[in-house]
Amino acid sequence: MPNLPDVVLWSIPAFVLLTVLEVVSYRLHPDEDAAGYETKDAATSIGMGLGSLVFDALWKIPVVALYTVLYELTPLRVPVVWWTVLLMLLAQDFCYYWQHRGHHVVRILWACHVVHHSSRKFNLSTALRQPWTSLTSWPFYLPMILLGVHPAAVAFCSSVSLVYQFWIHTERIDRLPRPLEYVLNTPSHHRVHHASQGGYLDRNFGGILIVWDRLFRSFVPETERPVYGLTKNISTYNPLRVATHEYAAIARDLKAARDWRERSGRLLRGPGWQPAAATSAGPAVPNNTATHTSSATQNGGTSAPEAAA
Repeated sequence: MPNLPDVVLWSIPAFVLLTVLEVVSYRLHPDEDAAGYETKDAATSIGMGLGSLVFDALWKIPVVALYTVLYELTPLRVPVVWWTVLLMLLAQDFCYYWQHRGHHVVRILWACHVVHHSSRKFNLSTALRQPWTSLTSWPFYLPMILLGVHPAAVAFCSSVSLVYQFWIHTERIDRLPRPLEYVLNTPSHHRVHHASQGGYLDRNFGGILIVWDRLFRSFVPETERPVYGLTKNISTYNPLRVATHEYAAIARDLKAARDWRERSGRLLRGPGWQPAAATSAGPAVPNNTATHTSSATQNGGTSAPEAAA
């Protein structure tokens, strides 16, 4: 297995430089309509990012062990040359789409991913607001391992995707030329993904490519200025609470649940799911969690991507 570079580590100087440049751009050319920066919010995002480096290192131990065992058991082997790396990146992006989509429509997975959506700002520091419980992502990449892709190659492709997605967390870049907007995930597409209103919810899950969203009918173009955050925002800058608030809400809902069917729904249905008895009397409101679901979900149904999945 050839040595593959640590893309994230090498990109840290660029992350810092681009973030500073974005902050300066807001100072020099303020935009009253943009979400911009807020000191406590940016500090929380950076703190979440630093914490994720520590926790990800811990989670990688069992994941790498499992991946290695499965890789050794499969008779398939994919060589690491330039053209197979391109195919691996394509495969990883496809798996990432379903991982990302799954983390929006299954509540126990959303409890991890909600961290990234918890800021009401949208800037390059928001890209650093990463969860501390990323152990929930590993099953989505098992097909690559079972097809003979080395675990180190999977990690490399995931790092490339993570680095790519850093620059799309900005309001300072408008739309790109139409061919690029059609194929790639861009700031415009990702602003929609981070929005909390109406038809923007649970859309545009792509990592590097937006073609998966077009193919699987989860794409929505940016037509109005997004409102960022959650449908029920949290009011804390404490990194520990940001990392765990949805798990705490799930625990409260499980304790209050009347039976095992409701408990399973609280874990495995959409973030805004309510049991039938709670919705029969009229439109339901989101439970006591910080949700990021569509208006249909809030009324007891499913979001459009969840219904299509």
